[in-house]
Amino acid sequence: MSGRFIEVPWRMLPPETLDALLEAFVTRQGYDTTDTDEGMNGWVAQLRHQLERSELIIAHDLQTETTEVMTLAQWRAFGRDLADDEEG
Repeated sequence: MSGRFIEVPWRMLPPETLDALLEAFVTRQGYDTTDTDEGMNGWVAQLRHQLERSELIIAHDLQTETTEVMTLAQWRAFGRDLADDEEG
């Protein structure tokens, strides 16, 4: 991905920052926060477990200076889409 994106180790983020990123991911993905007994906190806890199992990554875009949580599938698809754009 041409050095534009870097993976951010989630353990290096302050807990408040990590929670904010995970909450944004829940909202963006359209998760129903009533699906868990704890609402948003339940989803954030589930996502933390996914980070621990390396099922999610946190990526920082050096060009736009944005940071996103992505599934591995999203990360791989995003990389392919970006490579296609750079070839064109």
